[in-house]
Amino acid sequence: MIFANILSYILVIVGALNWGLYGMFDFNLVGWIFMGSRSVGAIIAYVIITLAAIWLIISPLISGSGLVLRNHRDTVTEEQ
Repeated sequence: MIFANILSYILVIVGALNWGLYGMFDFNLVGWIFMGSRSVGAIIAYVIITLAAIWLIISPLISGSGLVLRNHRDTVTEEQ
């Protein structure tokens, strides 16, 4: 599961960089690599990046750790 998480983080970072380049410079990196934004390779890349993002959303639920929104210091009791 650690490999899947690391790979997903890398793919989501690539997707975020692509969106950043597209938003700032109107340059689609994935479309440029695959010679067109609607080419088969680009569509497969977009789907894989989307699946990686979905994996990062659901993997904490699958592992049972969930999302912890509290500080670890809250669990330590102070001596009085």
